[in-house]
Amino acid sequence: MAVSSGSEREVGAALRAFAAKYPTAHHLAYAFRIKPEAEPSADQSPAQTQGIVQRFSDAGEPTGTAGMPVLKLIEGRELINVCVAVIRYYGGINLGTGGLARAYAGTAKLALEAAKIMPFVAMQTVNLTIHYKQMDLLSRAVADCNGSILRKDFNDEIDLLLSLPADLAPNFLQRFQRHSP
Repeated sequence: MAVSSGSEREVGAALRAFAAKYPTAHHLAYAFRIKPEAEPSADQSPAQTQGIVQRFSDAGEPTGTAGMPVLKLIEGRELINVCVAVIRYYGGINLGTGGLARAYAGTAKLALEAAKIMPFVAMQTVNLTIHYKQMDLLSRAVADCNGSILRKDFNDEIDLLLSLPADLAPNFLQRFQRHSP
């Protein structure tokens, strides 16, 4: 299984679903690489981004024989925001460490070849406050740049939390920034 995952929470959900689909599997090894969105904070400028998070699990196999070959394959293809999981049923034949590594890497390669690979777009989470009359225009602009509105709070004005492509965020914010009277 190879799935797009943008957070460790999404990775966990995908792995739980995969494990539920194959409850009798003896091993569920996986690896993932994700780049979380940069969240605005008081001590971080919106332009700063976080690094890549990558992890793997050998799922009870000898150290480095299951998850590590899967992670090396993901790294070698320079993929981001992906989780690859491989199940194995023990068939009574010991493969040895080299055989296990080749089996897991080969199966992960098949999963990645079957998956649709999308270009990575770094996203940035930003706060924005707009006037009510700007909401329709903003909604269309967010959709046009493949962003999303994560939260809306309706007060005297509308406070929004947006996820935008990082390279478009500065111009987007400038376009919709409130103008002081």
